[in-house]
Amino acid sequence: MSDPRDQVDPELLPLLDLWPQLTLDETTLPLLRQPGRLPLGEIVNPERVERGEAVVPGRDGAPDVALVHYRPAGRAGELLPCIYHIHGGGYVAGTAGSLEPIHRAMVERLDCAIVSVEYRLAPETVFPGPLEDCYAGLLWLFANAEKLGVDARRIGLRGESAGGGLAAALALLARDRGEVTPAFQQLIYPMLDDRTCTADPHPHAGRLVWNHGSNCFGWRSYLGGEPGSDGVSPYAAAARAEQLGGLPPAFVATGSIDLFVDEDIAYAARLIRAGVATELHVYPGGFHAFDVDPAADIAVRMRRDSLHWLARHLRPAAAN
Repeated sequence: MSDPRDQVDPELLPLLDLWPQLTLDETTLPLLRQPGRLPLGEIVNPERVERGEAVVPGRDGAPDVALVHYRPAGRAGELLPCIYHIHGGGYVAGTAGSLEPIHRAMVERLDCAIVSVEYRLAPETVFPGPLEDCYAGLLWLFANAEKLGVDARRIGLRGESAGGGLAAALALLARDRGEVTPAFQQLIYPMLDDRTCTADPHPHAGRLVWNHGSNCFGWRSYLGGEPGSDGVSPYAAAARAEQLGGLPPAFVATGSIDLFVDEDIAYAARLIRAGVATELHVYPGGFHAFDVDPAADIAVRMRRDSLHWLARHLRPAAAN
């Protein structure tokens, strides 16, 4: 078998060297949950971006849900478009505040608000608990939009990895429950399909950073059962949804050697076939989470593409 590093964009090799190459399981999960594992940069604009926190009721007697929110400073009384963010971490790790340096920079760059949700993690909480936490936070955001200085007509979803899977599932849930209508969904290398665990291995993808064994552990933890089994809800694994019509516009991005490349391409193709305005990007030589590299051209391009798409969908009239 060839060396998987041969497929990597050369500029990403220094980032890859920083990443512990391990398979996630019960014994290594504490390592994934350690803070500060990724080079996300420093907070450089504390006075220009306001940060707040809220604790909102969970659904149907579930525990309260914590939110972290950001907006440009000195803009009281102005309604801004908003990104509702769901963090990644394989359904088993991550926090709402883990991307604070990135979120602060996005608030300035996009002139918008960001609300990030602290959903419960698996395996301690299995589906549907984490998704219902995300839904509870979204309902609260819509109901309190004006109080937060948010334009309820321009609230969209964004998530990375498992957060992208949750964002896709949340878009389905919002469509089907009919209580709120997100304006868009931005899915960054989303973790969409538990059946990848039982599919034939990709000959080139999925051998670096997030591998087959880690994926199976993440899905098993989230589902509380075996991935690939019959009867898995489409709200748990959005790729299982039979009907994708009526969903908000989508942006799907992944790397060519990310384990999720096939499921992400397939989901984007199905969205397009269902009539959902969808933009798909596949970046050659990109492994899972490659976009955190601060300087590699491939990472810079992915951030540029995702921010440009967000800018157009946060303020569609201004972009025309």
